[in-house]
Amino acid sequence: MIKVGIVDDHAIVRAGLKQFFAEQVDLRVIGEAASGREAIDLVRNEPMDVLVMDLSMPGQSGMDALGMIRAKAPDVGVLILSGYPEEHYATNLIRQGASGFLNKECDPEEIVKAIRTIAMGKRYISASVAELLAQQLGKGDDLLPHEQLSEREFQVFLKLAKGETASDIADELSLSVKTVSTYRTRLMEKMNLHTNSDLTYYALKNKLID
Repeated sequence: MIKVGIVDDHAIVRAGLKQFFAEQVDLRVIGEAASGREAIDLVRNEPMDVLVMDLSMPGQSGMDALGMIRAKAPDVGVLILSGYPEEHYATNLIRQGASGFLNKECDPEEIVKAIRTIAMGKRYISASVAELLAQQLGKGDDLLPHEQLSEREFQVFLKLAKGETASDIADELSLSVKTVSTYRTRLMEKMNLHTNSDLTYYALKNKLID
């Protein structure tokens, strides 16, 4: 039996996934959470094989939680199930340690297929994500500005783009305000942008935030 955890801030999404997984003879949902912070507690308290997690959630997002989950429970597979486009998030998250990435518009059967693959200790790379990875390998220096950011820089970039203050970001990521400011300066230089408004415009234009 594959033990599955579900993380999404929408109760109706959790209920739908839970019902669909209940129809599979080899899956059992052992818990659910509505935020990244709750996801970390869930992984810490409930033995599981695969965590199916959204990215966009209030407070601590799925992206924020991923690194902590990897540190607390390295054997748990993490399948990101997000409404964000694969081309902007999938490769970045897989590099950060996600076991797979699926867009919420995918066929529900593919979610089950991914869970079963990840439960065997493998990564689930869909055909579209495999193509993206191949394209990135071939692009070399032609990466988009946000694709050149480190994991932590990308996290800080998204939060700044959403209008969060350095103090808020420091609290959420357990960093000092000075460190957040350093990341901001570094990512601004890499992306050749100058203000937080520039960051917001860039993120909206590239569909990195809603």
